[in-house]
Amino acid sequence: MTRTIIIDDEPLAIDIIKEYLEDYPHVEIITVCHNGFEGLKAIQEHQPDLIFLDIQMPKINGLELLELLENPPTVIFTTAFEEYAMKAFDAHAIDYLLKPISKTRFAKAMEKFNQANQPLTINTHSANKENIHAESPNRIVLKVKNEIKIIPISDVIFLEANDDYVNIHTKEGKFLKNKTLTFYEKNLDPTQFVRTHRSYIVKINEINKIEP
Repeated sequence: MTRTIIIDDEPLAIDIIKEYLEDYPHVEIITVCHNGFEGLKAIQEHQPDLIFLDIQMPKINGLELLELLENPPTVIFTTAFEEYAMKAFDAHAIDYLLKPISKTRFAKAMEKFNQANQPLTINTHSANKENIHAESPNRIVLKVKNEIKIIPISDVIFLEANDDYVNIHTKEGKFLKNKTLTFYEKNLDPTQFVRTHRSYIVKINEINKIEP
């Protein structure tokens, strides 16, 4: 039995996925979530084999949700926005379904999942930890104890390498993120941030002087 969770803020999309899954008796819908926070909690509680995940949702989006999971399940993304396709595959999703979802396209996604099954789940878990790209370059999402912290990029003063992690320095304090400095060098706006040292990326507006 394949245990699955649907995470989407659109009732119609949820109903369509439910209807299509009726053709797959080996798939059990554990629960349905309507935003990223509910989805995160449900995944951690139920440890599903497969999730149908919308990308654009309130509070935290689908890509950011995956960043908060150490071992994400296999993912089939569902979204109305075609421009997210590349980021979805960067996150090593098994497939990407554009809304409105056709039954034929849904069947192809399920065929991919059934063919790959557990081996792909394992590989996806490993790859997701290193390769997920957040949808928005305007904020950093991380976990602080049992809470989710959202830091606007505008609040970041500088980033400091810390082995396989990065210390995010803000006026509010310092926060640890499980990403590399190279990741942020590639993804931050180069007109706002510059790598001044192999261990530091600094907001350009925060630089007061440069010494040789």
